[in-house]
Amino acid sequence: MQSLERGLAVIRAFDGDRRSLTLSDVARETGLSRASARRFLHTLVELGYVATDGRAFTLRPALLELGYAYLSSLTLPDIATPHLEKLSERVSESSSVAVLDGADIVYVARVATRRIMSATIRVGTRFPAYATSMGRAILAHAEPAVLDAYLARAAPSGTLAALTPRTITDPEDIRAALAEVRGQGWALVDQELEDGLRSVAAPLRDGTGRVVAAVNVSAPVRRGEIAEILRHVLPPLLKAAAAIEADLARMR
Repeated sequence: MQSLERGLAVIRAFDGDRRSLTLSDVARETGLSRASARRFLHTLVELGYVATDGRAFTLRPALLELGYAYLSSLTLPDIATPHLEKLSERVSESSSVAVLDGADIVYVARVATRRIMSATIRVGTRFPAYATSMGRAILAHAEPAVLDAYLARAAPSGTLAALTPRTITDPEDIRAALAEVRGQGWALVDQELEDGLRSVAAPLRDGTGRVVAAVNVSAPVRRGEIAEILRHVLPPLLKAAAAIEADLARMR
């Protein structure tokens, strides 16, 4: 364990301002003796993680494999949660990530600042996708055949269930709403899932550009008019979505 700790200390001695170090530099930065520093550096050279011109040492791209091994082991909730924490702190509202499963969205990550619905929302909670901002952010980018199949499943009688007096229940009106979402890049749902609740969502794309999930911020109506909520919430939301997508792209 001590050897591993010292070897990692040698790697951490390099950074953006110290891209090339001599043996003496490494010994000084790590507190190792010159003999120990030389031994660890030569081992890292043999493993392909460090390069040398005989005097100075530099890190090699092979070190990125270690970081990729970590990133490739992460799940969407692992990746999204730190960004949700920053987002919720920034806007002082709850934020979530959900995926589409059948006719519903399923919450896979959530940071709650307060209880905003009559029903408790937690990871695993499901809601009808058509009445949610995250559902619309995902469905807006679905292939036409996929959307047709979704609406047929969600509205077998030709009408979607009204969850509140404001819920859009006509499938054709949902199609029009989704076209608007696709054009503007985000979705707003105003009290269609529950009275007194508004939410704004943005799609999340993986490294191939495919929409695989959505991220949202929910706020009570008392927070202000829609324009005010959008002004406060939308820029941080889109920034968080871009950051999550960047991390997802690194998993390819």
